[in-house]
Amino acid sequence: MDARCHCGAVRFQTPLAAPLATYICHCDACKSLTSSAFAMSAIFPKFQLPPSELLSCYTRLTSTGTTLYCYFCRKCGTRVVHSTDVKNVVSVRGGCISGIDWTKAVHIWTKSAMVPIPESSESYSEHSSDSSGQGPAQEVLD
Repeated sequence: MDARCHCGAVRFQTPLAAPLATYICHCDACKSLTSSAFAMSAIFPKFQLPPSELLSCYTRLTSTGTTLYCYFCRKCGTRVVHSTDVKNVVSVRGGCISGIDWTKAVHIWTKSAMVPIPESSESYSEHSSDSSGQGPAQEVLD
């Protein structure tokens, strides 16, 4: 899938034609970082990020104590990818990719949601956990 920042300086392709999972996060950190009611993320296996001269990185601790690396365009400031050292996946920010069907996205941290959650959506009061062990757990977004 093709992804890009708002100004187009940062462009990249995801390693798969579709994400492993999609999440809509309603936690306070995501609301603050997006200046919105929620954040949308598409999960992909880790891949080579665009050249570092195009990206800056903001780091913060997650609720689990893991360092989250938040990469954004140096020119327009658009956040494009989040990653951690402990997961083999990255979170590509939802607004950077076109063509994803968000109707099946899992809603997380709904206990702090500012908007109604569709009744047909899979949702969790806090973070999800992947009980199957097959896919990524939500903590990569935390």
